[in-house]
Amino acid sequence: MTQLKITQKKSVISEKQNQRDTLRTLGLKKIGQSVVREDRPEVLGMIRTVAHLVTVEEVD
Repeated sequence: MTQLKITQKKSVISEKQNQRDTLRTLGLKKIGQSVVREDRPEVLGMIRTVAHLVTVEEVD
């Protein structure tokens, strides 16, 4: 399966609580931090929720 590299680019200070919780669930705590997750429907849904706060790249 394809791997996705998710990097937090913006702060969560003025964001809704569900978006803050979604970033924590993805494993992101700080601006500039990156995590690698599998390309699964659950992860894609979480990315869609916080798309304005993160960047996503495919990793092989």
